[in-house]
Amino acid sequence: MRIRPWLACGAALFAAATIAAGQTGGSAVATDWEGLVKVKSKRFDSVYLLPGADFRGYTRVMLDPTQVAFAKNWMKDINDQRIALLRRISVEDAEHIAEQARTGFGDIFTNALKAAGYEIVTAPGADVLRLSPRVINMYINAPQPVTTAPLTRVYTVDAGEATLALEARDSTTGALLGRVVDRRTAGARGASPSSLRITTPASNRFDFGNVFDVWARSYVKGLDELKAQSPVATTAPAH
Repeated sequence: MRIRPWLACGAALFAAATIAAGQTGGSAVATDWEGLVKVKSKRFDSVYLLPGADFRGYTRVMLDPTQVAFAKNWMKDINDQRIALLRRISVEDAEHIAEQARTGFGDIFTNALKAAGYEIVTAPGADVLRLSPRVINMYINAPQPVTTAPLTRVYTVDAGEATLALEARDSTTGALLGRVVDRRTAGARGASPSSLRITTPASNRFDFGNVFDVWARSYVKGLDELKAQSPVATTAPAH
């Protein structure tokens, strides 16, 4: 359950995976309308892959600009709180925060890919994997205009939450090869009163930056493991 800060204080791509059979005995797995099948993952909430996809030939990455979307009622929720009367969130404020998230995620993801040996390119190619990341349902419990309002000190038990939705495609054909979805809480410190911490713009950037870093490193590790297992199997191994 999401805990708003003033109520609390009283004032990255794929994990190593195998495709699971629908039933013991090798019955067909469930597929989505784009032909992907859900696979087991130890790093992300949900991972979907195209059966038969071969990731071994991809040595370069074309990384699309990150799209960022807040939770549907985020601005309304924040502005409805009494403390927000001191400094309400405007559309301009939201766009500034979204731009910081877009830039931060893009930089972190780029650095993780480069550290793993992937060249970042801007044009399609036979050895280029195109990645399209989205950070959606982002909910920041105490955004900057609230934490920097005059005579205000805000405490939270976490910074908020966000969900990664990332698609991988062949850059030349546009064929969808995989999708990952993962929801995480930023800066979770527990639910007890002793877990409350003063929240600032710097702490928000740090906490969400950590989430972005986990996504990026998990994605890169999973992609390397997936390349070693390619082509993607169509049935689970017998147990």
